[in-house]
Amino acid sequence: MNTKLVAKNPTAYHNYTIDDKIEAGIVLSGTEIKSIKAGKVNLKDCYAIIKNGEVFIVGMHISPYEYGNIFNKDPLRDRKLLLHKREINRLIGLTKQKGYSLVPISLYFKGSLLKVELGIGKGKKLYDKRQDIAKKDAKRKIEQAMKEKYRE
Repeated sequence: MNTKLVAKNPTAYHNYTIDDKIEAGIVLSGTEIKSIKAGKVNLKDCYAIIKNGEVFIVGMHISPYEYGNIFNKDPLRDRKLLLHKREINRLIGLTKQKGYSLVPISLYFKGSLLKVELGIGKGKKLYDKRQDIAKKDAKRKIEQAMKEKYRE
């Protein structure tokens, strides 16, 4: 089945160490789907929570559809995610552990269905972020040096 990426969370891998990933469906209205197809969605400051045995995504901004008038929903409303009961129970067990949280990584179409990729991750400390940046910088410098060597 073909997948088409709609949006990525730019801060997910920067702020969290992602240990595991899970795919979930999402409950949306018709005007929200039209707005997402137009690319007007932002995952930057969103997260997922578990309330009463159900998983919700909080803070995902979907801009109101231009032609939707009275059918438009609140852009920042909580949206329910569709998961099997055993998956939700597993997520409850993992998020009870110290420091683990559910972070939306990407939003994509899988065929005609919209899916959210959730990451189960632990928040990084400032020194971890600095180490990751230093590693990326060193890797980039090595690659540049290799390119210049092969040009000669």
